[in-house]
Amino acid sequence: MNKESVYRTRAVFHGEVQGVGFRFTTKRISLNFKVCGFVRNLPDGTVEMVAEGMEREVMRFISAINEEMSGNILKTELLPDPGPPKFIGFDIKR
Repeated sequence: MNKESVYRTRAVFHGEVQGVGFRFTTKRISLNFKVCGFVRNLPDGTVEMVAEGMEREVMRFISAINEEMSGNILKTELLPDPGPPKFIGFDIKR
């Protein structure tokens, strides 16, 4: 993946997203996509994820998370996070 083709976004998931295996499910789903980044719980009860890769792949990844966790997510907020690639692999942060 060259630096010019990397797309990165920050997603904040709202709803009943902590204490339900959300981070572990996101990590498992990430294995099916060519994405890098991380997922973590935030103190306000939301879950933050940063993902980078080809734009189409990142958006497909986010859609897969929304589909798998649809019973828990009330809203997904996408925020641009421009810049050069900065991740290797996809991890759960604590």
